[in-house]
Amino acid sequence: MTERHKNPDGAGRTSFIRATRSQTAGYQRDALWLAAIVHRLSGVALAVFLPFHFLFLGLALQSEGRLQTAVNWTGNPLVKFAEMGLVFLLTLHLLGGLRVLVIENLAWHDSQKTAATLAVLGAASVALFYLAQIV
Repeated sequence: MTERHKNPDGAGRTSFIRATRSQTAGYQRDALWLAAIVHRLSGVALAVFLPFHFLFLGLALQSEGRLQTAVNWTGNPLVKFAEMGLVFLLTLHLLGGLRVLVIENLAWHDSQKTAATLAVLGAASVALFYLAQIV
């Protein structure tokens, strides 16, 4: 299963890269690894959103009519659903950041996988509560 390479002296050796991949492939299915990836991806998604948010705020500085047009656009159900997703990502990123602070500053314990799952459930609860308020 591993690759063999010839050394200058003719002896074969096991490829370190292949062996390392097979040894570390299992950690990618771990809940805490997934929590870290979700935290990073939610941060990227929020960073993509920010220029659009600033553009929207810039409309308020240009004229009242352009701002009112943009505000009317936010009444679209698709936009409301996107806002719910944004609140979900923001809450998820906040809770993921708190998880990182706990990992860095407190002792490790076995219930961190449970805490990561509760963070996702908390984020979903906040997003659904927000959606219920705006619909």
